[in-house]
Amino acid sequence: MVRSFIAYSLILALLSANFSRLFFYAGFELNRTYIATHLCENRDKPWLHCNGRCYFMKKIRQAEEKEKNDERQSQKNLFQEALFTQKADTRFYSQVLQVMQVPNHRIALPNVDIPIFQPPQEAQYQKTV
Repeated sequence: MVRSFIAYSLILALLSANFSRLFFYAGFELNRTYIATHLCENRDKPWLHCNGRCYFMKKIRQAEEKEKNDERQSQKNLFQEALFTQKADTRFYSQVLQVMQVPNHRIALPNVDIPIFQPPQEAQYQKTV
């Protein structure tokens, strides 16, 4: 029972984060008359036919900026500083590479004189009329 409740609440939280624009649009459509009469920036200019869309676009921009800021903040939280408290023991060796003689085993290919295929001459293909 508790597991299913937690699972459903996590699914709901995931969907609400992904469909935030849909929720803004649904809220705008449900409250269009109130927004157009009280919250619209262009309510004094009816010839623009805004009908509250300016308010809706402002809310969408605010949501996008909030998502970007949240993403930046999460990126900052992922950054971790490394601090070394002990001095590293470093040794330098005078001879790093050792020169080795590589045996030279060459493979001798067989020396075969085979004639290269040549197509027949044109004289054989001419039709006799």
